[in-house]
Amino acid sequence: MHIRHLALIAALAACGAYAAEHHHQHQHGVGLLDVEVENAEIEIELDVPMDSAVGFEHLPRNASEKAALAKAEAVLRDAAALFKPTPAAGCTLVSAKVELPDGDDKHEDIEGEYVFRCADPAALKGIETTLFKHFKQLYRLEAEYSGPMGRGTARITPKQPALTW
Repeated sequence: MHIRHLALIAALAACGAYAAEHHHQHQHGVGLLDVEVENAEIEIELDVPMDSAVGFEHLPRNASEKAALAKAEAVLRDAAALFKPTPAAGCTLVSAKVELPDGDDKHEDIEGEYVFRCADPAALKGIETTLFKHFKQLYRLEAEYSGPMGRGTARITPKQPALTW
């Protein structure tokens, strides 16, 4: 092989690795959770397939689907009930933002952004979630976390509904 071919192969491999790392692949029943801890704040980003939250993946077409989406939105806005940081850390909810799909793509997601402030961030050892109690078609969260505790990944399930570090 020529050096040009090797360079092209290396560049394509790097692009593929970057795309795999930075592109969320939509998978029914699987959500993404990203948790960043900095100073006294916890920032949580949640991405849940719409199908896993409401049972369909398009904009609501009738009253029943509109009600299901409104219910899911209400559940996701109640971040203090959805996410339970280690009690000893004394964390309180600062903000909750939920973005509902605005298009009619084939694979829609619901996204949430949440911020908690902790009185004793050193006592923070993890976060438990009640998402699985509300969304029965959600069976797994792929989680990433970073902060003073280091970086890591975890799989959160109905049987193990907590992210710990």
